[in-house]
Amino acid sequence: MSKRDAIFPAGRQALYEINRYSAAIRSGDLLFVSGQVGSREDGSPEPDFARQVQLAFDNLKAVLKAAGATFDDVVDVTTFHTDPEAQWPVISGIRMKEIGQAPYPNWTAVGVNWLAGFDFEIKAIARLPQAA
Repeated sequence: MSKRDAIFPAGRQALYEINRYSAAIRSGDLLFVSGQVGSREDGSPEPDFARQVQLAFDNLKAVLKAAGATFDDVVDVTTFHTDPEAQWPVISGIRMKEIGQAPYPNWTAVGVNWLAGFDFEIKAIARLPQAA
């Protein structure tokens, strides 16, 4: 197997180093983005839930940008929620603002009981645009 082609955005390196993972791995024209959370620069959770969700989307955008992609290139999304029913109205509002117009990517939402101190996580797969 060839060496992994890891993608890292500027900043947030503390979280990647603490937990020893890559922000994303490029494989051919696909980008597999690790779960992004609403962390501060030092890797700690943002306590305000709406801000935590927005930061998670912002962090996802930063990873996509580092690979030359945008939300328009995302084909599959998985989100993880510690209290889906109560959290959905906040998440839904931010989600619709961030992902743009139809057609929307595939989306799977999963309720979980632990996210290492976070309450929301988002991961994605994107098809990278062809270089012009």
